[in-house]
Amino acid sequence: MFFKNFKNIFLICLLFTSCAYRNSSKMDSIEDFVLASNEISEGKTAILKMQGKKVEKFDENLLEEKKELIKEDDILNIEIYHPKREDLISSIKSISSQNGFLVRDKKIFLPHLGYIKVKDLTIKEAKEKIQKRYLDEIESIEVFVSSKEKKANIVEVAGLVNTRITIDAKTRLFDVLIKASLPPMANLFKSYVLRGNCFLPVDFYRLMKEGDMSQNIYMENKDKIYIADAFSSKVYVLGEVHKQGAINILDGKMSLKDAIAEAGGVSCIADKSFIQIFRANVQDPKIYLLNWKHIIELPSTSLNLIEGDIVLVGATIISDWNKFVTQILPSISLYDSAYRGFKNMGIIINGP
Repeated sequence: MFFKNFKNIFLICLLFTSCAYRNSSKMDSIEDFVLASNEISEGKTAILKMQGKKVEKFDENLLEEKKELIKEDDILNIEIYHPKREDLISSIKSISSQNGFLVRDKKIFLPHLGYIKVKDLTIKEAKEKIQKRYLDEIESIEVFVSSKEKKANIVEVAGLVNTRITIDAKTRLFDVLIKASLPPMANLFKSYVLRGNCFLPVDFYRLMKEGDMSQNIYMENKDKIYIADAFSSKVYVLGEVHKQGAINILDGKMSLKDAIAEAGGVSCIADKSFIQIFRANVQDPKIYLLNWKHIIELPSTSLNLIEGDIVLVGATIISDWNKFVTQILPSISLYDSAYRGFKNMGIIINGP
């Protein structure tokens, strides 16, 4: 298997090393990187669009409170008042106190009236409908309806957390996530809500970390929430740093400053004027050229990395090719996404 993939691995390594020839004219500038970073700061939707992924427009109806409706297998309490019909009052009261009025096949059965459809009505609407039917036959009757027992509405949470949360019509996403007790290492960027077969365009990070209530949608029965773990998003810092390799990111983005810090900082032989950012996992792959002055002087929000980015800190002189390739190979697990991206740029060409 190694020899089968050796050609492609070699091409990746060759790509990295060939970039050290200092021809910056083929690279994007710091200005381009800052513009992209500002776009990344807008959040999940902007990042997904940058990666060429289809993102549905946010539906404002998701923020509208739903009515609490009567559902199949719900049980209702019903009482009536009439100055003369003690027989009817007693009959209805007896049913309510024993078992209640069960919604079956969308209907309930009422003495004197027979079957009445109440499914998908609110309690108020059901009361008005039942009273109107009684008034058609009995004058001066008053009807009272309440919920005795409701079939539970459930949201399933899977992934890093596995649980089931009972909800009602007023339950929002924030409430469910709090009840689910998300661990600190939850990857909010990669987490999502699935309603039926549709992914809802909700940004968990903006909701939970920034308190953006525009993302706090109302939940519905049978919604599914997936909580991703920390290992599902990575950036890579390679070359002349003290601890090169993969770094987990939780928020869809990570400051270049933080990434280099987690890599232990740059080594003494690093060329601080030649720091490259390979961004292959996007619709329009880029290679950015930065220097240490940019990293020191620019704010972190202007130096954003996203999932799949590769940071390569070059040496002042790359003369020991064996050492350089040895540095690259342990992190070659990033090869798949990088290969696809750079192939789109026309840098890698498959042979026959």
